[in-house]
Amino acid sequence: MNYTQLFDTIQSYTENNFPDFTLASGGIETTTEQINRFIQQAEQRIYNTVQFPFLRKNMTGVVSTTSKYLSAPDDYLSTYSLAVITDVTGADLNTGTYEYLLNKDVNFIRQSYPTPNDKGVPKYYALFGPTVNGSTITSELTFLLGPSPDANYYVELHYYYYPESIVTAGTSWLGDNFDTVLLYGSLVEAYTYMKGETDLLAVYDGKYKEALAQAKRLGDGMERQDAYRSGQYRQAVT
Repeated sequence: MNYTQLFDTIQSYTENNFPDFTLASGGIETTTEQINRFIQQAEQRIYNTVQFPFLRKNMTGVVSTTSKYLSAPDDYLSTYSLAVITDVTGADLNTGTYEYLLNKDVNFIRQSYPTPNDKGVPKYYALFGPTVNGSTITSELTFLLGPSPDANYYVELHYYYYPESIVTAGTSWLGDNFDTVLLYGSLVEAYTYMKGETDLLAVYDGKYKEALAQAKRLGDGMERQDAYRSGQYRQAVT
């Protein structure tokens, strides 16, 4: 299901074209803006409930001896893994050795490595907080490393992020592979906005939860195992 199909289906199911209306501030909220909001709210709810592998991405960077901090990417949500790559030949990361860091609290790192001279290959990291540039605090997060790097090291961050919405991309993995959960999630948001009938809202919500359970079975279950490691699924025979 692409964006246009999803948009039209929401209008069809709710039997509502969501006409433009004037905001209290004097602006106009259009039909498209209303329905886009329902879709994006549904995406956010789904992405924070099921950890699909497609919500992960990788990036590499460099930490230096001048700082024990590492800036998080702009689209960072949470960490899957963080590794320091040692013994790299040139810039070929395939020649290096991956040393995966352990997640700790900031106070643990501060207590264990209290001075800037406590240096070595980083072993731990903590989510420190927003980046501070002079007197300006940004919305981006920073990692604190411990100990401070004793050399320049490549790092690889594997992290969760929000993929581009189907609203702006036109298509998405969720729309292509699990459109039921996206559709019913959007309908729940739309019908809640409409202050629709309680019994019909309960139907949409029930269908959403049913689709979400199937999505969790895939994202948090089937995609995390295989028959060799976990054995084939067996249905009890009575």
